[in-house]
Amino acid sequence: MTKPVLYGFNHSTYVRTVRMLLAEKEADYEQVPLNVLKGDPHSPEHLKRHPFGKVPVMEHDGLRILETSAIVRYLDAALPGPSFTPESIKDRARMDMAINLVDAYGYANVIGTVTAYHLFPDLFGPVSDEDYEKGIENSKRVLAEIMAIRGGSDFIAGDERSLADFFLAPICYQVSSTPDAEKVFDVPGFAEWWQRVQALPSYQDTDPNCAEAEFGSK
Repeated sequence: MTKPVLYGFNHSTYVRTVRMLLAEKEADYEQVPLNVLKGDPHSPEHLKRHPFGKVPVMEHDGLRILETSAIVRYLDAALPGPSFTPESIKDRARMDMAINLVDAYGYANVIGTVTAYHLFPDLFGPVSDEDYEKGIENSKRVLAEIMAIRGGSDFIAGDERSLADFFLAPICYQVSSTPDAEKVFDVPGFAEWWQRVQALPSYQDTDPNCAEAEFGSK
């Protein structure tokens, strides 16, 4: 079996989701750097991998996989090590709900609006004050719903970490470096989960600001 090849930029939250899973699996993989800020994903070469110029893309054993949800589900099943998909059908539903909330509402509001307002105006375009305030409100709504799904569990879909935690943690990391972190994170139950996730080696080892991690191969 060949080792997986991951195409992507470490500051991409979705690339970090995949990297967190690979770290949890202690997998040997190669990473090919594609700098979103410099437009690399829209190069002719990458557009052959992903027709919409997005990252991450994964290649493994002759299979090219697009979209983060498909990538992590494949890797979770294909690679040795513990599974991060809950066995309980109800916990799997909790995991899927949280992932879908991040995809449908979390990324657009947390990254595309709140974080973009402070950090990435050139990448996402200018954000109006009205959209910015609405983005804060919607970001809190997403976090509140995910924490309601978590309930009294240690992690989002149970007492063990799952793919859902790997989806949410990277977008929370990005907003944590903005002046709005305290406001966005002011959600019942969030602080406990956030402290627990930040202590994970897979979270610490995939910090995009680590010089040795940037554009590296593992």
